[in-house]
Amino acid sequence: MSLDQYTVLVKQQELSRDAFLGGRVTIAQPERGFRAGLDSVLLGSAVSTRATSILDLGAGVGTASLVALADDDRRTSTMAEQDTDMAALAVLNLEANGFADRGRVLVVDVTAPGRVRSEAGLPAEHFSSVIANPPYFDPSAGSAPSAARKGARHMPEDALDRWVKTAATHAAPGGEVIFIHVAASLPTLLAAFGTRFGALTVLPLLPRPGDPASRVLVRGIKGSRAPFTLLAGRAMHLDAGRGFRPEFEAVFRGTGRLVW
Repeated sequence: MSLDQYTVLVKQQELSRDAFLGGRVTIAQPERGFRAGLDSVLLGSAVSTRATSILDLGAGVGTASLVALADDDRRTSTMAEQDTDMAALAVLNLEANGFADRGRVLVVDVTAPGRVRSEAGLPAEHFSSVIANPPYFDPSAGSAPSAARKGARHMPEDALDRWVKTAATHAAPGGEVIFIHVAASLPTLLAAFGTRFGALTVLPLLPRPGDPASRVLVRGIKGSRAPFTLLAGRAMHLDAGRGFRPEFEAVFRGTGRLVW
């Protein structure tokens, strides 16, 4: 699909343009439906400083990739997204932020058979970092918040294994795979990661000190035999009010990155 065709698709949507990283990155995204937010920024900021080639699975409008690209001008990113409207916005976001020469968008289902992904342009054992923020809303728990969000948020728990399998296929030997997800899915993620990666590292993210973790970052290294590490949970917000703790304030303002 050409950029002109993408532009036609985008013009049919009502969009907002939201500043991230203190204005270093501007993201066009639909005003309604699933919208990129803190999870995407945390995921992009969690990429290792050693990683130069990124694969973003289920990239949406490209927020996580753009955060990672803004952090290091040596990096390139391939964004895999099955929704053509979201892929269209990812293309335009790359262009609008000056990253067109460092990123590309492929319209492909990340759980499709390997042959389909290969034909779409995804090489096996290629990327030094594979990142994902998979859908997490469990359809058995009720209806999605809105019809527009259904595709982005509805995924059965057992589908996570297929996402991890895809990540393992495309990660280079020694490459990292990083997922951000709801804390309740940690057992499923560990089962999926544990059969494919070593050096597993889990970072629980807490809303405030003393709260249960609401999100987890999980990282594995392809081919490693290093042991599992469970890091201390980190609270994102201050004890009171809506402000963030300094570490996370720096991440969200684009003056720091997530070190873990």
